[in-house]
Amino acid sequence: MSSTVNPTKTKFQPKPKWLRVKLPVGKKYTELRGLVDKYDLHTICTSGSCPNMGECWTEGTATFMILGNICTRSCGFCGVRTGRPNTLDWAEPEKVAQSIKRMGIKHAVITSVDRDDIQDMGSILWAETVQAIRRINPNTTLETLIPDFQGVERNIDRIVAVNPEIVSHNMETVKRLTREVRIQAKYERSLGVLAYLKKQGIRRTKSGIMLGLGEKEHEVIETLHDLREANVDVVTIGQYLQPSKRHLPVQEFITPEQFKVYEEVGLELGFRHVESGPLVRSSYRAHKHLE
Repeated sequence: MSSTVNPTKTKFQPKPKWLRVKLPVGKKYTELRGLVDKYDLHTICTSGSCPNMGECWTEGTATFMILGNICTRSCGFCGVRTGRPNTLDWAEPEKVAQSIKRMGIKHAVITSVDRDDIQDMGSILWAETVQAIRRINPNTTLETLIPDFQGVERNIDRIVAVNPEIVSHNMETVKRLTREVRIQAKYERSLGVLAYLKKQGIRRTKSGIMLGLGEKEHEVIETLHDLREANVDVVTIGQYLQPSKRHLPVQEFITPEQFKVYEEVGLELGFRHVESGPLVRSSYRAHKHLE
């Protein structure tokens, strides 16, 4: 397996048959698609070109993206726009909460772009969004897929205070590749955020990694060990897919059999739930991670 993510040294690799997905169809999907367009909502499902959008929306699960749709970081794997974000929309928490009600969402996943351009890094609006969703949708369960907030505890504490059912923060890749894949992020800092959440009383924590960027098998297993050391409960493992030619290339397509190996390793390590497969994304089957 290659150890570099240099696009000039990687030949194009066609997608294998196990990465083929069905086009999203169905009444529920069509309704949600219409509401997202009508109310100009930001979802990572659409911004991140998620292959499972049809399946999740049909099951009544959707992932909303707050703090705008322009990120201050320029991660080499991510399809979300990078640049100078617009000013925060303080009406956004109410808009997201009302949209969840209109869409009849049973389990909502909330994520965001990184906002390193503002002092609280968006954590105040994050907390207000959770509170608005709880007020308007008392029967909807919540997962918050948060950024690292640069590891600043007072910002993380705002998430802890509103106590979502699941708090997730993705490692995205193994330690060796973090600097190339997540340019402004730090492996140890992300582990620290996850460990801190658990120490502060969050009942269920979660993280996810992508494969196919040049990692070795032992590095994946090492990352799983590190996540268990941080007392993470749920882990997702999926295949990296290149959003565009400007992004990091796929070094390897991992077989379903290898994903099964990682699932078994994760369960042996003691994770409550392991979602491992080529099409798995961090919010895939998210409602089941509450069980």
